[in-house]
Amino acid sequence: MKIYDYYRDTAKARLNGSIAALVPAIIIVSGNLSFFQNNEIMLGTIPFLVYSLLSFQIYLFRHNQAILIGKNMSLSHRRVQTLFDAKHLLVVYLNVLSPKVMLFFTDGHLAGEIKKSKNRVRFLKLERCFTLTNSQKKVIATFKIEGRKKVKIQVFSEENKYLGCLERQKKLILQKDRKELLDSTGRYVGTIQGSSFYMDEQIYNKEDKRVGRLRRGWMPLEWESLFPEPNTPVLSFSEGLNEEDKLVGLSLLINEYFIER
Repeated sequence: MKIYDYYRDTAKARLNGSIAALVPAIIIVSGNLSFFQNNEIMLGTIPFLVYSLLSFQIYLFRHNQAILIGKNMSLSHRRVQTLFDAKHLLVVYLNVLSPKVMLFFTDGHLAGEIKKSKNRVRFLKLERCFTLTNSQKKVIATFKIEGRKKVKIQVFSEENKYLGCLERQKKLILQKDRKELLDSTGRYVGTIQGSSFYMDEQIYNKEDKRVGRLRRGWMPLEWESLFPEPNTPVLSFSEGLNEEDKLVGLSLLINEYFIER
């Protein structure tokens, strides 16, 4: 999958919404002409017609974006890389019936996806589970969420090896939640600090050095030919982080998109 596929799919969703909005309008018009013949009843079609028109305009806009991105990608050079090779990943949240987070390389190709899997019951406790797959749909990590007030996001490798977790302690309304990263033995290895008003989550290691960051509103201009939304969030990792550290760091996305939202 490529980024223009995402824009094409969102365009189709808008087109379907535009068509669906016409159905109640047609029913109102047909019923009124057949039985009531009251002009005031026809006013009930206005909200549906307005929504249909707006959705169709958005469909045209997204469809044209997909075509333009496809042309730009055909002119760009692709660098073959894996999810763990990339220093920067662009994050797209697809809010559909089954929401998922899509990660893209800066060249517009899909790097991976995070989506919900089947919940599990363990020791009479319900676990919410999410899987991270690469561009070949291979599962490379599993995330399990436990708790409510004190949330723990456990991270497991593709071999089901426990790598560590993100612990989130809920504070009072005017206080920010404390988010810490722990390794597989439970030792403190870092923290996540961010803003309450905009997306800028920063990962610091135990030496208080920033090793990762998720922020919205920062995207180099050269990426706009493939990612026309300037507020597309960018996830960045420092060089030198191993795969296990990055997987634990990706628990930040679970917290951001599936817990806080």
